[in-house]
Amino acid sequence: METKKPADSQVIMTELVLPNDTNTFGNLMGGRLMYWMDICAALSAMKHCGSPVVTASVDNISFEAPIKLGNVVHIEAKISRAFNTSMEVHIRVWGEDVLHQYKYKSNRAYFTFVALDPHGKPRPVPSMTPESEEEQKLFDGALRRRQVRLILGGKMKPGDATELKALFNIQ
Repeated sequence: METKKPADSQVIMTELVLPNDTNTFGNLMGGRLMYWMDICAALSAMKHCGSPVVTASVDNISFEAPIKLGNVVHIEAKISRAFNTSMEVHIRVWGEDVLHQYKYKSNRAYFTFVALDPHGKPRPVPSMTPESEEEQKLFDGALRRRQVRLILGGKMKPGDATELKALFNIQ
């Protein structure tokens, strides 16, 4: 199986915030944004592995700034690390006020997807090699984030989290 680069999985989605997407404050509803983020991240994971995927986890969705009615939403997703059958996808979101012509950071998150074979069972995914310094940092951090997810999900004992123990200098 060939090794891929993060750029091979990059997806950028653009949406317009319409009245039915907003809350009573005129801001994009968080649930609508998470829906769009899940679609964008799934497309990125599918590009990486070339098969259907399912969302396994969503974590660390940070809301920095609201996106207002009439503004444009740009969602960028690309693989930060591939494991055996799963992939972590890093997502960044910007709002854009087209009338005043400025962009601003809105959100970021990490989604994890599992690749599926034709029978709906997990299947191996291609490895991924980071190219830039930022991609390397995301790649390195992905193993620690994965161990936190596995511990919180009851699939790993804290004592087995070697990357987290090394991070905190725990023997």
